[in-house]
Amino acid sequence: VCDRCNHHERIDSLTYFALIFDEGKFEELDAELTSGDPLNFTDTKKYVDRVKATQAKTGLKDAVRTGKGKLDGEDFVIAAMDFGFIGGSMGSVMGEKIARAIDVAIKANCPFMIISKSGGARMMEAGLSLMQMAKVSGKLGQLAEAGLPYISFLTDPTTGGVTASWAMLGDILIAEPKATIGFAGKRVIADTIHETLPPDFQTAEWARDSGQIDLVVERQYLNSTIGTLLNVLLKKAEAQAKQESNVTIDKSLQAVS
Repeated sequence: VCDRCNHHERIDSLTYFALIFDEGKFEELDAELTSGDPLNFTDTKKYVDRVKATQAKTGLKDAVRTGKGKLDGEDFVIAAMDFGFIGGSMGSVMGEKIARAIDVAIKANCPFMIISKSGGARMMEAGLSLMQMAKVSGKLGQLAEAGLPYISFLTDPTTGGVTASWAMLGDILIAEPKATIGFAGKRVIADTIHETLPPDFQTAEWARDSGQIDLVVERQYLNSTIGTLLNVLLKKAEAQAKQESNVTIDKSLQAVS
């Protein structure tokens, strides 16, 4: 973070894990999953070659890393995207790893968080990429049915199919300062509606002021903010579960009487 202008440079998933998890400790999940090549896609180079080259450059298998650790001593599961891997593009591996991480959170009865940083869907995987929007959204529905909190953290940039699906489905939506948040590009929108857009259009601050997200949080306050939010959400969920249990007991007593 720039100490003069407060600009938040992009950081990778490991750095976010170090910021959020207690003592930076976590268990990585499904680390070896890699993409297939369903279309035998070739542009300037073969897709399989591009994936291998990016893996060698970044040390990652794909554009998301998932991990389970603790926050304030409580279990917590996070999926964090890496923009350095083909622009954080959403492909079959990203959706599958997030879905599996949600299953881990449900089994552990703990909160879940996605840190989004993506240029959108990975065209080289076509429909297999786009279907991840529905798959992850459905899994988040299962998380909600289990009464577990989901925090969505939007960083720069969060765009395309990621914005159109799981990034905007959080119980709490947080963004980093000045992060670009949107579906289509600003220029595309301006050309379509034939209007001049506000200078801060599609920034985190604009999204907050227009009611699309809840909070804009500087990175130095991220850990404490998430800890406080989870404490509130978990207490609320516990109180709701207790109330539902009391209602069930009351109905059972009425049936007996």
